[in-house]
Amino acid sequence: MKSYNLKEIPPESFFSEPVYLDDQFILTAPEVRFSGELIKILEEWSWEEVRSGGEPRAEYAGEEEAGQDGETAETSALNDSDRLKNAEEFYSGFLRFTESLFLQVLTAKKIQFSQIAEKVKDICDLSREQRRDLLRVMKSETSANYLASHALKSAILSIVIGHFIKLPIHRLMELGAAALVHEIGMYQLPARLYLSDRELSSDERKTMIKHPILGFNTLKTYNFPLTASLPALEHHERENGSGYPRRLTGEKISLYSKIIAVACSYDALTSARPHKDAKDGYTGMIEFLKNEGKQYDDTIVKALVFSLSVYPIGLYVLLSSEKKGQVVDVNPENPHYPTVQILGELNPDGKNKIQETSRDVYIVRPLRQEEIGRL
Repeated sequence: MKSYNLKEIPPESFFSEPVYLDDQFILTAPEVRFSGELIKILEEWSWEEVRSGGEPRAEYAGEEEAGQDGETAETSALNDSDRLKNAEEFYSGFLRFTESLFLQVLTAKKIQFSQIAEKVKDICDLSREQRRDLLRVMKSETSANYLASHALKSAILSIVIGHFIKLPIHRLMELGAAALVHEIGMYQLPARLYLSDRELSSDERKTMIKHPILGFNTLKTYNFPLTASLPALEHHERENGSGYPRRLTGEKISLYSKIIAVACSYDALTSARPHKDAKDGYTGMIEFLKNEGKQYDDTIVKALVFSLSVYPIGLYVLLSSEKKGQVVDVNPENPHYPTVQILGELNPDGKNKIQETSRDVYIVRPLRQEEIGRL
């Protein structure tokens, strides 16, 4: 990040990225004017400079520079295979960053919120420009380090939900950073517990459910902002008070925690773990739609469904036309009828053949694993 002397900042300008007072405190977001009054207050408190990864502009740029569906001119020029390759490389690189982050926790016993938030901005940008590609890659990628993989997938899903409910960029960064470290308390426990492929004993379960408290205390030690630390404590809380460790209900649970609870739980349902097999995305989504016992915030569940569709992006499906395909995008008007890429078929221009599903051509069912293996 670059340092800016207050005297050099044009009054009433907009920074293209968040402005920080120090390593943690966000002073203004891109959509907030850096007013002359704010400069005066900072000078009165003997503050001489601020920091930002962006630059001051006369007008707020917002997302106008992005084209349809959030694509920039650069990403819209890429063909399907290049877009997927770009998303794959990004995902693999960020997974390595996540793995190194947790290794740093285990060895150096120190991580910085500002470093993580700035890195997470890359997810925010790519999920806006190539959301469907990132979700397809996320579904297919696997890692031997399932905690790191779960952390990254939870962060991506949380940011996608955050985009849907229109959180500003500085809050998306904070949300993504919180999601990336929400399971950090697990690293304070013996690995044999969270890597076990057997049913845990009563005493072992009691030990496992301490990880939210351990995670929250760890992040406090690292001076994380409270808003980014609470999800570590609250991601197992449930709207109806059935969660842990404090049995919070409804509005007592922070917004980031509500979002991460949905993202974390959906990934847990649809990912293989040492002790269980993965459910397909459709089955996992149906379970969320049921929302038995009203465990999750309805608004956040709706955001998940409309962001991924009832048949989530990346899911392989059989159509009523007897063709096989992969869900590649949502239908914002109806999550039951997503966009499907037909497997093995191309348009005359050489691009992948796309089918907009509807009442006439619809998804019959997800493909079984053995059917996917024969594609």
